[in-house]
Amino acid sequence: MYKDKPTLVILAAGMGSRYGGLKQIDTFTPEGDTIIDFSLYDALQAGFGKFVFIIRKSFEKEFKEIFNKKLEGKAEVDYVYQELENVPQKYINPERTKPWGTGHALLMAKDAVQENFAIINADDFYGAEAFKVMAKSLAEKNKESYDFNTMAYLLKNTVSDHGFVSRGECEVNENGYLTGVTERTHIEKIDGKLMRKEDNGEFVPIDENAVVSMNFWGFTPKCFEFGGQLFEKFLEENQEDLKAEFYLPSIVNEILKSGKATVEVLQSDSKWFGVTYKEDKEIVQKAISELKKQNFYPRNLW
Repeated sequence: MYKDKPTLVILAAGMGSRYGGLKQIDTFTPEGDTIIDFSLYDALQAGFGKFVFIIRKSFEKEFKEIFNKKLEGKAEVDYVYQELENVPQKYINPERTKPWGTGHALLMAKDAVQENFAIINADDFYGAEAFKVMAKSLAEKNKESYDFNTMAYLLKNTVSDHGFVSRGECEVNENGYLTGVTERTHIEKIDGKLMRKEDNGEFVPIDENAVVSMNFWGFTPKCFEFGGQLFEKFLEENQEDLKAEFYLPSIVNEILKSGKATVEVLQSDSKWFGVTYKEDKEIVQKAISELKKQNFYPRNLW
């Protein structure tokens, strides 16, 4: 029934340390909607037929209780687990408490994904139009191809007033294709200007109109050919660093370096918003309330 429809993979294994809790299942409306609910609703409308949640075993029960009932009869649902021990034995560090990052999470989804798919963050609101553009693009791709894409946003529309954020800064050529992506782990508004922190701790300006990735990527199943060896090399170099994370852009750069694949940069008119800090919650609540008022969404999504 859902075969050949694209799959949506949801990155939901984060611990929400800056937010102070599991923002994936925090509610943002009087009706009890999570941010994921809006992504699921928009994706279903756009034609996605399967959802794969990447979570931790520790909150599996809550996740299934919230989402299984909502999606029953509407789409296929699967869960995969990003655990600290899902790495080769020799790299397991008992002192580590944080997941290994979004690149590792993507690799965990390999066996659950058979169709072309998009991947998103659980705590970002991407907008209905973005899902339509992505679904159309995925539907047109041969799943044996190496034609990938990403949904792009302008940096100035994706920062928080309440602290630093991490974004993938994209280099795009004149034909609208990605040539590289750099994970900027600390971008902050300082005295009204956007600054990024260098590895040496120094702050340098960053263009507010820089094109950034919000981890909304479109792939064929061929993308899983990249990343495994790269992750092992990363573990080799970082196993003692308890905070090191293997980011999805590392895999994308490997994809680009191979010369085998392309990543088209898609754009949509959708407004992005998301929560990094507790203080961001009120802004998101207001924005969602406004969208419901204007009938972009029904009062009760399900």
